[in-house]
Amino acid sequence: MGGLHLILENGMVFEGQSFGSEGDVTGEIVFTTGMTGYLETLTDQSYHGQIVLQTFPLIGNYGIIPSDFESSSVGPLAYIVKTPCQSPSNFRSEGTLDRFLKEKGVVGLYGIDTRALTRIIREHGVMNGRITKTTPLEVSLEEIRSYRIKNAVPNVSCAKPALHKGDGSKYTVALFDFGLKENIKRELLKRGCDVWVLPWDTSPEAVVGLEVDGIVLSNGPGDPADNIKIIQNLRILMQTGIPIFGICLGHQLLALASGFKTHKLKYGHRGANQPVKDLMSGRVYISSQNHGYAVTRESIDKRIAAEWFVNVNDLTCEGLWYKHIPAFSVQFHPEACGGPLDTAFLFDLFLERLGERKHAA
Repeated sequence: MGGLHLILENGMVFEGQSFGSEGDVTGEIVFTTGMTGYLETLTDQSYHGQIVLQTFPLIGNYGIIPSDFESSSVGPLAYIVKTPCQSPSNFRSEGTLDRFLKEKGVVGLYGIDTRALTRIIREHGVMNGRITKTTPLEVSLEEIRSYRIKNAVPNVSCAKPALHKGDGSKYTVALFDFGLKENIKRELLKRGCDVWVLPWDTSPEAVVGLEVDGIVLSNGPGDPADNIKIIQNLRILMQTGIPIFGICLGHQLLALASGFKTHKLKYGHRGANQPVKDLMSGRVYISSQNHGYAVTRESIDKRIAAEWFVNVNDLTCEGLWYKHIPAFSVQFHPEACGGPLDTAFLFDLFLERLGERKHAA
């Protein structure tokens, strides 16, 4: 472990200590407010291209538990915590956070004032930064400012289709991997679905050829509007009559395919305590979220879709119910391992849709 600098694009500098892997890294700094779930955060591919800051001060206290991972690799470029626990206590633990980051080649920074950094991001918005041993005066701020996440979804999606058999094989579902969280697949499997996990660029013809009962669009990283090919493919799939369920990035892509717009939030929603209101029932749910973009409410054509959920804190769109096709989508994570399971019923609602279509056929 040694000294490190975090240099923000506005010139501010934080001095801390190194843990995990060593090296220089530049990325978009985002914060997450979860008190637990750091393993799910680290293995969430939606953080691709980003440096993740944990607001909770002690991270790593229950160790490393591979069965809790959301993917086989680490999503973030780097990881910032106040204090990394060096002596985890958990009967399921298989190692320390420090060793895990070293094995995965992920740079870690600790010992900075994480509260102060979080307040800066909240006030000024998400910004780029560089973690480095280099003297700050020798670092180009313009180079830090110019960083942008590119080809995010192709970089994290699977390379080829894979079939996973569920318990009972009640339905067959196509699950697009845009940076898939494993628990989305688990929720479908335990409900008796056979799941085809598909690469991001799978053609509509190939999906229809699998004779699936439904389509799930996963979470993923980056600017949703960058995914032109996916949006074009979704426009075709939306006309097939196959029920569609969009989650997080999948929600945004479905909206873009419908002609709506998305925009970047000031500092995004990342954590396990985001309140969302169901506009149909009036009920509020606590949800787990990880996104930096949102569907622009003013762009939603009410003839095409009704706004279903809104974020209680900032009134951003959190869900859409489509009127003329069997599709719905949510911005939050109903599978929510590392967070509340209040909205897991959405998977049951999706299966009801599949049953209705099957019985009508």
